[in-house]
Amino acid sequence: MKVSGNILLVAVLLFLIGPFIIICIAGLSAGETLAFPPQGLSLRWVARVFEVESFRNAFALSMTLAIGSTLAALLLGIPAAYALERYRPPGAGIIRNIVTAPIVVPGIIVGLALLRHLVIPTGLGVTIALFIGHTALLVPYAVRVVSASLVNLRPDIEEAAVMLGASRLGAFMKVVLPNIRAGIMAAFIIGFITSFNQVPVSLFLSGPGVTTLPIDMMFYMEFNYDPSIAALSGLLALMSLAIVMVAEKLLGLSRYV
Repeated sequence: MKVSGNILLVAVLLFLIGPFIIICIAGLSAGETLAFPPQGLSLRWVARVFEVESFRNAFALSMTLAIGSTLAALLLGIPAAYALERYRPPGAGIIRNIVTAPIVVPGIIVGLALLRHLVIPTGLGVTIALFIGHTALLVPYAVRVVSASLVNLRPDIEEAAVMLGASRLGAFMKVVLPNIRAGIMAAFIIGFITSFNQVPVSLFLSGPGVTTLPIDMMFYMEFNYDPSIAALSGLLALMSLAIVMVAEKLLGLSRYV
């Protein structure tokens, strides 16, 4: 029974990480086309990733969007989570459902709705549209993760600060925020990775010459089929994995998601 369980565990792990391993190995191919098994091993396509100008520009935009939209989502999500957990306003359940909607609704629908009802009527620029779209997607994550932190924070600690003379705002800034900083950092990391790897919404909101890295990779594959895409995919997967591992080690990310 134990042997069967171990075999099943190995099979599940291979199923989960097998594609990642295949992509990483394919990115080290010495051949001219994307193939597995690779035609020899080489780092030429890894180096090629840094030579493609569109990859560099798209990477810079994706990083800027990921950081900016995550910070904006936290600025909106932290007060919202605090109000929902501490004050329990009427219709709190409905509000939670509305806030969670961008997670539940398929991203392709969110992207189409933003394009049709926000970008086209207002004539927003591509970068601003991407920023708004990514922020809207990340607010639910910020609210959920910060709410989990607030649930574990005893309200009487904040009340004690108020009784000792602190204002509500002062108690929030000096007592609440420091005690939920791990949850805030966890929300930031989740939001950053979600925004950086976002495809459906970015696909609808991108424009000529202004695309995020995942979308630029899709366009690149329409005209090229070399191993550089596999090399770049492997690098991005390793970056995401490293961020999650560091977050889990330092913050205990699994406690909030």
